[in-house]
Amino acid sequence: MTKPDNTNSRKAVVFADGAGEGRRLDVYLAERFTYHSRNEWQNLVGEGKIQLNGRSSRSSRRLVKGDRIEYDTGDITEPEVDPGFNVVFSDEHIIAVSKSGNLPCHPAGIFFRNTLWRLLSEKFGKIYFVNRIDRETSGLVLLARSPAVAAAMSEAHSGIVKKYTAVVHGKFPDACNAVGFLTDGVCSAVRKKRKFYQGARLGEKDEYSETKFRLLGANGGLSIVEAELATGRMHQIRATLCSLGFPLVGDKIYGRDETIYLRFIEDAMTDDDRSLLMIARQALHSSSLEFQHPISGEKLVFNAELPDDMKKLLAAT
Repeated sequence: MTKPDNTNSRKAVVFADGAGEGRRLDVYLAERFTYHSRNEWQNLVGEGKIQLNGRSSRSSRRLVKGDRIEYDTGDITEPEVDPGFNVVFSDEHIIAVSKSGNLPCHPAGIFFRNTLWRLLSEKFGKIYFVNRIDRETSGLVLLARSPAVAAAMSEAHSGIVKKYTAVVHGKFPDACNAVGFLTDGVCSAVRKKRKFYQGARLGEKDEYSETKFRLLGANGGLSIVEAELATGRMHQIRATLCSLGFPLVGDKIYGRDETIYLRFIEDAMTDDDRSLLMIARQALHSSSLEFQHPISGEKLVFNAELPDDMKKLLAAT
């Protein structure tokens, strides 16, 4: 497989979302686009290379929802990724692939060329994601080959059975059905971190969440857990496991020490941080997809074997 070209020149435009409202411009940029540190973003703002609503701004400017942030990236070098993926199934309507644990699904932030979207577009032409997984999550991703099929699959999204394999710290119970809500804005140094709680809804914007967990095995102080999603929320598995007291191994945000993420975005991780993480990325794998073909109605079941880095993690404990 051809290694992606890391050189990327384009103009980036982003609109401040609700989570960014009231935050300093430099803080928002550093947390959302981690390829520059906060100091580097401050320098770019000071040099007039960041346009806010078409004008130069100050790093201390507090954002309002909908603010337009624009800058010319110039010729930048995208971070190295593992471009490995395996086509599990393809026909004229859908594609199922299993990707590596260091490959973004779609363009975002500094990533454009080094994405699964780019690699698959070069192979298949226009594609449309039906489901997406985090850059550091390996395994199965489902795509459509036309807008009509993508729309049909999205409407039937609740009928797609999605299972993940996770390696967590601690002795997990034999089974656990985690039903509750996910909330944003928790008391954390990491703005994007979420929290799962059970019981009655506390906040109007909190999202209902349900994940069925099943213990697959244990090795040393780690447990191997299957997670089946009944809902599809951002960070659902990671946030739920953290709140239940079984943090995901290798997770820089929801792991045993969230401050590792702060050092990670500043490119200042220590050897102790890497030792605590135990693996270079979060130990989460999209292992199974089950659904009906959107055109033929045929039942399809795809499985993806656990990747080598997670196997080595378990073998080493």
